Amino acid sequence: MLTGVAVLCCVPVLASALPATVPALTAHQLEDRILGSQRLSFSGYAESDATFGLPPLPAFSGVTPLLDGVTRMRVWQATPDRWRVDTLSDAGENDTYQIGDDTFVWDSGEELLTGIYGPEVLRLPRAADLVPAALAVRIIEDAGPGAELSLLPPQRVAGQSAAGLAVRPASPESTIAQADIWASPATGLPLRVEVFGRGVAQPALSTQFLQAGPWTPSASVLTPQLGPGTGFTTTTPAAFAGVLQNLRLVALPGRLAGFPRERSPVPQIGVYGSGLAVFAVLAFYSPGIGGQLLGDALDAGAAAVTFRDGTGAVASAPLVNLVLVQPSASDDTFLLVGLVSQGALEQAAAVLAADANAAS
Repeated sequence: MLTGVAVLCCVPVLASALPATVPALTAHQLEDRILGSQRLSFSGYAESDATFGLPPLPAFSGVTPLLDGVTRMRVWQATPDRWRVDTLSDAGENDTYQIGDDTFVWDSGEELLTGIYGPEVLRLPRAADLVPAALAVRIIEDAGPGAELSLLPPQRVAGQSAAGLAVRPASPESTIAQADIWASPATGLPLRVEVFGRGVAQPALSTQFLQAGPWTPSASVLTPQLGPGTGFTTTTPAAFAGVLQNLRLVALPGRLAGFPRERSPVPQIGVYGSGLAVFAVLAFYSPGIGGQLLGDALDAGAAAVTFRDGTGAVASAPLVNLVLVQPSASDDTFLLVGLVSQGALEQAAAVLAADANAAS
């Protein structure tokens, strides 16, 4: 009996120590398999570890733990629009169910299930975005056809031999120097993703499955269940967007800091650049949420900066940079955040402040 228990306990250790062997694939063949893995049904347990180093802003309190710290996730996916991701913590869990265009969120602390009916075009980042399978596909798609691809030595991930793919964005303006992806060579399911900033030896974001495999979809797992004492409420995507529902629609220039403005599904958000060299511009009413954001950023350690036409705050991190600017003669506060250099965001903020003052 004791011998059998000892053998079972040693299995995971022995599996991780085995050499990784994968069939011969080209970088583009592995890329194609990773992109094709979106149709797979799978389940697993994953952990992400992020060290972005951005100041903790109360208005974005739900996002901060994802960008600085370890996030533990239990994942089930039937299709790209039918899945469930449970975020686990010492305080409880927060479960997200995707059922077509509708989303359901369970908060164990509040014992509340919230139904969000309709596609969430405007939302903050969530734990499901850090699942290796989702993050790897997004990186490859956003890197674009000009990205440089190369093979990495295989590794053992989640007890499996995984083939490695390095993705280097084509744009020198991107804060991302390289993303390393290890995936099952047979199915293409991404098992580990590491994202590196420029000039940094350690990944700013690492996420991996500790256990993953094929899964037969089950309605009982993918459908939220209301137990005794559980509350239920419904809302719209716009009302569930948190601080983003306070955005103002303002006129923005067609180009900022050399980046052209791209088409955005949300009129209130200006998107500049493309792929992995992109940043967003959001406008908030100054005396309200905008002024609070600026004050919170400075209180949290962001560096104060003075522009010719306003004041603001700057926070720099390996992957994401953030600038807030409050024009001296305008009622708007602009938040600029994205995967481009701090200098580019400061240059763009200076233009926005000047334009806002001129329009006032």
